[in-house]
Amino acid sequence: MNLFYLIAAVCFIVGLKRLSHPKTARSGNFIAAIGMLVAIAATLFSSGKLDLELIAIGFIIGGSIGALFATRIQMTEMPQMVAIFNGFGGGASALVASSTFLTSPESKFLIVCISVLIGTLTFSGSFIAFGKLQGFISGKPIVFKGQQFLNALAFSAIIILLSINNLGILDSQSIFYAVLALSFLLGIGLVVPIGGADMPVVISLLNSYSGIAATATGFLIGNNGLIISGSLVGASGLILTNIMCKGMNRSLANVIFGAVGLEVASGDGSQKEMNIKSYSTTEAAMILDSAEKIIIVPGYGLAVAKAQHVAREVADTLKAQGKKVLYGIHPVAGRMPGHMNVLLAEADVSYDLLKDLDEINPEFEDCDVALILGANDVVNPAARHDQSSPIYGMPILNVDKSRTVIINKRSMNPGFAGIQNELFGYDNSIMVFGDAKDMLNDLLKEIKEL
Repeated sequence: MNLFYLIAAVCFIVGLKRLSHPKTARSGNFIAAIGMLVAIAATLFSSGKLDLELIAIGFIIGGSIGALFATRIQMTEMPQMVAIFNGFGGGASALVASSTFLTSPESKFLIVCISVLIGTLTFSGSFIAFGKLQGFISGKPIVFKGQQFLNALAFSAIIILLSINNLGILDSQSIFYAVLALSFLLGIGLVVPIGGADMPVVISLLNSYSGIAATATGFLIGNNGLIISGSLVGASGLILTNIMCKGMNRSLANVIFGAVGLEVASGDGSQKEMNIKSYSTTEAAMILDSAEKIIIVPGYGLAVAKAQHVAREVADTLKAQGKKVLYGIHPVAGRMPGHMNVLLAEADVSYDLLKDLDEINPEFEDCDVALILGANDVVNPAARHDQSSPIYGMPILNVDKSRTVIINKRSMNPGFAGIQNELFGYDNSIMVFGDAKDMLNDLLKEIKEL
């Protein structure tokens, strides 16, 4: 059976490698899925006597849930789906570990508890993240006095319980249920104070946790497939988390404990006066008509409005007029890593036009128009010079260096970081207010009529 696990591991590695580029991402996902199918089949047939009815029920229920999500979830809601799947992964590991303990209490108790701890924490934390992303729970940090102390107390209690297991003070079953309950509460406590600005990091971190939980469960039940797949997920999740933290110039500890995302109250004396220039779509179309090089910068506003298709239509129309059009993609734009890439790929935007931060930033100095569609913090010049700003040091898209910046927003509300964007008041910036999809449809009509 180890041969089949090796084949599965090769599929996972090849799949991960191909996921690193949009052109090969779909085939990479398919290859990784084949690897998982091989691993599942190997595990089932190596377990000896099979309950085919129970297995069939599991496949039907699990397959139906997966198919439902795959067919019903919009691309704009992909972060929510990833959060749920992270939760399912952690929950599955916790259930396997729990089942092992309840059927064989003499099993490796420490590994059981580690798997339950990480798996349950991932489960509850992921569903809190889902609630924040979906709007069931406020996207603002939910904080209260003594919150960090309570989280530390819960984690310390788990450590103490595991330490006294062999002392006979409490029986292993009581310790197990206590660890289970505390882990569930700890997952909630760690995620609720995190605001929307840091949600990309949270998603990748929870993804890593689900892999670590799977690895621990693999060691518990002696399954090499779980160990291999869990290790790959855990390692890749940690690497991605590190990349996201660097992209936001944040430490992981700062993300978990900093509660960035608190909204700045209107009328705060620290708010700067800005001269906002509001333009119509007709005026914006005239500016685009005279431009030769245009860079479109998508953000969360584009995702909410589901405007990726009409954005591509606008770009195609401009290109048909002989203009050069590119897309500038910030690594943490939206709600998860790669969110904008996925949306634009769904709209059949050519991969060659999608430029990451390092590729696109030199282009802005020679750009006639930067068209900002719902992006906020990732284009805020304050990140370069304002040391008092919570986003100071975060690499941004240098859209302000373009000759003209057209910014589309529904209102002047701040972004995830809860701070005003000084770009809005720059001399070369104009605002076109409205829903991104409606604005782009009007803009497209105006461009065609010129």
